[in-house]
Amino acid sequence: MQTSFIHPDFLLHNDTARTLYHEEAAGLPIIDYHCHLNPQLIATDHRFATITELWLGGDHYKWRALRANGVDERFITGDADDWEKFRHWAATVPYTMRNPLYHWTHLELKTAFGIDTLLCEETARTIYDTCNEMLQSPEYSARGLMQRYHVESVCTTDDPADDLQAHRLIRESGFGIKVMPAWRPDKLMNIKDPAAYQAYILRLGQAAGMEIRTFDQLWQAVEGRMDAFAQAGCRLSDHGVDHITSRMATPEELETLFCRTLAGQVPTPQEADAFRMGMLLCLTRLNARKGWTQQIHFGPLRNTNTRMMRRLGPDTGYDSMGGWDAAEGLALLLDRLDADDLLAPTILYNINPADNDLVATMAGNFQQGPKPGKIQFGSGWWFNDQREGIERQLNSLSAHGLLSRFVGMLTDSRSFLSYPRHEYFRRVLCNLLGNDVETGLLPASQLTHIRQMVRDICYYNARNYFQF
Repeated sequence: MQTSFIHPDFLLHNDTARTLYHEEAAGLPIIDYHCHLNPQLIATDHRFATITELWLGGDHYKWRALRANGVDERFITGDADDWEKFRHWAATVPYTMRNPLYHWTHLELKTAFGIDTLLCEETARTIYDTCNEMLQSPEYSARGLMQRYHVESVCTTDDPADDLQAHRLIRESGFGIKVMPAWRPDKLMNIKDPAAYQAYILRLGQAAGMEIRTFDQLWQAVEGRMDAFAQAGCRLSDHGVDHITSRMATPEELETLFCRTLAGQVPTPQEADAFRMGMLLCLTRLNARKGWTQQIHFGPLRNTNTRMMRRLGPDTGYDSMGGWDAAEGLALLLDRLDADDLLAPTILYNINPADNDLVATMAGNFQQGPKPGKIQFGSGWWFNDQREGIERQLNSLSAHGLLSRFVGMLTDSRSFLSYPRHEYFRRVLCNLLGNDVETGLLPASQLTHIRQMVRDICYYNARNYFQF
């Protein structure tokens, strides 16, 4: 009988699942090809003063749960001390049952600190003190945690205007884990706020070492920064958009809208959408010319709480799923790239699970040899990375594509304690396949092939797809 909540067979509900996980998935390295880790923390091998700094800083998943539990913002993003913030989180954890945070919290305590005790207000002080004492050890530094979780490579998320100094320091240090920048040019596409766009273009020009006053100069700067990213090891781009439309600005319209925005004119919403899509088309063409793989994340409705946006800024837990129709615009984007023979290997992520079958079937329209799974239906993202969301994504992919060619999971996280999300995914995957074997949906005589499928999805497909 199991005595701890996070036990060796957690989420594994049959013998085949247990065999697949323990013998095939558990020991594989991690390729975390999309995350939001701060590369400066890796460059300096940052030491975390408290579990609060490591665990709660920047984690808007936890912030949303704390707010839903009635906790004052002072104990979330405010000036309360680390112990008080942790205590409020501990008191909230029992209320997160059936939210993925309940599983992740205890999985992270177990795998990082060996703690089996359930976190609650009564156990908070002991767990806080125990974790803080362990954090004094070098193995709990930023790099130490990455090594602890058997990470092989990561791609951070970097703006074209970033100086990439941290990445240079990481490379020169001889750190054994590959840490590569990923090109994220979202701010290039967003002209809704002319003042913010002007400030960004100024910063981009400074990074590129040139003045940007014309659209031609903008593209000179973009291509120069792409070269700098490539020299820093970048092989992967990432594009985040709220909704994908079928109206794309022409090159002439892009230039006009760019110049008008630099002059301070506010575009209409339709113009801003057309500019975003026209820029996305141009940027994805550049990805192909560079030989990069590209990711497209779409669907979130961002910064819905105006009052808190003004107070805290973006990425603080005030986003939700959008409900836009992306089918026509996504098809048009991929088709134009394909027609020009400039469709790079592409991973598509939707935030609304209502779009799962759309993305899974759309990917099939543009598959092309010799690269298996050239167009990928990306893993359950953001509001979909819980057990049910992972299973929904796996089932849609299986129904409309080739699960065997899937490149697997990522953390999409700012935390060095989020690597157990790969373990979580692997357990869910193995349980799903194990259940299919035990119920006769997959042949037990093909277990050798199914074992290889698990290894491929958890590690080898990503290694072969990205070739980092």
